[in-house]
Amino acid sequence: MKFTLKGSRFLVLGRAGMDFYADPPGVRLEQASQFVSALGGSAANIAVAITRLGGNASLISAVSDDAVGRYIRGQLAHYKVGTEFVGHVSGEARSSLAVVETRNENCQSVIYRNGAADFEINGASITSIHFENFDALIVTGTALAKQPSRGGTLEAMALAKAKGLSNILDIDYRSYSWGSMAEVSATNMQAVELSDLIIGNDVEFDVLANGQHGKELAHHLAQKDGKTVVYKMGEKGSITYQGANSLKTPIFKVQALKPTGAGDSFMGALVMGLAAGMDIEQAVKRGSAAAAIVVTRVGCAPAMPTKIELDEFMVTYAHSAL
Repeated sequence: MKFTLKGSRFLVLGRAGMDFYADPPGVRLEQASQFVSALGGSAANIAVAITRLGGNASLISAVSDDAVGRYIRGQLAHYKVGTEFVGHVSGEARSSLAVVETRNENCQSVIYRNGAADFEINGASITSIHFENFDALIVTGTALAKQPSRGGTLEAMALAKAKGLSNILDIDYRSYSWGSMAEVSATNMQAVELSDLIIGNDVEFDVLANGQHGKELAHHLAQKDGKTVVYKMGEKGSITYQGANSLKTPIFKVQALKPTGAGDSFMGALVMGLAAGMDIEQAVKRGSAAAAIVVTRVGCAPAMPTKIELDEFMVTYAHSAL
């Protein structure tokens, strides 16, 4: 079965945080003279990627009830991401902070996620959502790592499915948030069962497969379970599985400044391509182009391309696809 989207109204579930980039670009964290702040977090970045390309996105998340949480909400509003489903968490919970280098080689990233506010997404915050007002739910898998977010996320996927939305899963595996490999696999496979489109890299599919044979799992999910699966392989591009069919998509060759943000931009451009009526091959190619743009720029959310920039890139750099 071919995966399609009926429109470009998206719910995106997962974390939003604050990023600090060592400045000037290229300097090590410990040698930085200053830091530049930006919106971060995979779900927030995906939502920004969608709105920058002309779509509609509302974030399902939670932020700390403090200045950092207010900064995040202000940045989401700046990028025209809906915040009506972003809750405030009081007490000791805190929004995530990431301190990152703009370096493509041996890029250091220090993440502060003790008592993360976004793990407080719960069933009560989900049941108030009118899913019928949207076309698809995008879930970032880190939201499955802890309760109550795990239960709230699975409930959101079940409600979305019942309302006829497409469920899209970005595996988004972050080892520091999880316990055992068995827990990661079992929990994510619950989300996979509720998903129509699944996107992850080779390492992430290995994790879903309990440590190895991730590529075989990706193929099985498409051929036996009817899912559409995009299996990313870094510099080797990606393989998209639909039923018994597979297609390879190369990356675009660029001079990267840093590796971060590529996957979030890939997701945003992919789903917006599908929403515009493109087939999966065209949409994946646009995702690859958006990823190539983002790695040449500082930051993640601020680096997301507009539709005009993405269209121009594909025309100008089409010859550079490996």
